[in-house]
Amino acid sequence: MRICVIFNPTARGNQARRFRARLDRLTGACAFKPTTGPGAGTFLATEAVNEGFDTVVAAGGDGTVSEVVTGLAQAAEGLARCRLGILPLGTINVFARELALPLNLDGAWETVLQGRETRVDLPFAEFHDAAGERRRFFTQLAGAGLDSRAIAGVDWEWKKRIGWLAYVVAGLRALRERPSRVRVSGGGHSAWGELVLIGNGRFYGGEIPMFPQASLRDSQLDVRVFPRAGWGTLLRFGWNWLWRRFPVPANQTCFRASQVEMTSDTGLPFELDGDNVGMLPVRFSVLPLALRVLQPAD
Repeated sequence: MRICVIFNPTARGNQARRFRARLDRLTGACAFKPTTGPGAGTFLATEAVNEGFDTVVAAGGDGTVSEVVTGLAQAAEGLARCRLGILPLGTINVFARELALPLNLDGAWETVLQGRETRVDLPFAEFHDAAGERRRFFTQLAGAGLDSRAIAGVDWEWKKRIGWLAYVVAGLRALRERPSRVRVSGGGHSAWGELVLIGNGRFYGGEIPMFPQASLRDSQLDVRVFPRAGWGTLLRFGWNWLWRRFPVPANQTCFRASQVEMTSDTGLPFELDGDNVGMLPVRFSVLPLALRVLQPAD
């Protein structure tokens, strides 16, 4: 097994510090490619495939994982030639939680070395920007509306200091702004909302089961539409989170589809796995069971 670890050197927190402290001990077992900025993980993952590595490990948060997966998918036969390992060093690590990966460094590294391979669906987004038509892959979640506006307002220096609380602060600021309306359609369904979330797996923002019926292996995307995303919605959600109850209110629309489109009457970003990557409109689709990923052997 030839392992290449793509590492986000700006990752903060105890896990990232422990990882950096162990770099010398791990050097003999694998190659390292540090990212240099946004998007670098995609180029490095494609490079690793072309260099003949059969296991590419994303060491970072959900954004790093998303970039690495896109790089694997863009390489010639990359998804067939390489499998993905994850060292969850980020703030929230939603995809790692979805896969029930160990969140401690030793357990995660043991999974890379001794874990079993499984296949999961690989969703992707197609959109346009100044460079033309783009395709970006992701693993867990997409969204537009309140959450993408909050992400746009995150103070990244504060995120390094206070972690996930930086998203809470940005979300509170976004609530004071005029809401944006998003239209979503797919599978014969259509709805408008101030927040639209699309899930490949169940979890959102950690271990919140935003999509309780979702599966990584059903070739479907789960859509949840919040017609209003204001203070009342936030308070209800916080209360449910406190008591670990997550009912779907009657006024929310939920549906499943293999292809989903999102549009807006105003310029609005959309996010993939916690990072804004483009502007609406966007179309989402799924490659069934296309991603090879390592899970704990048991």
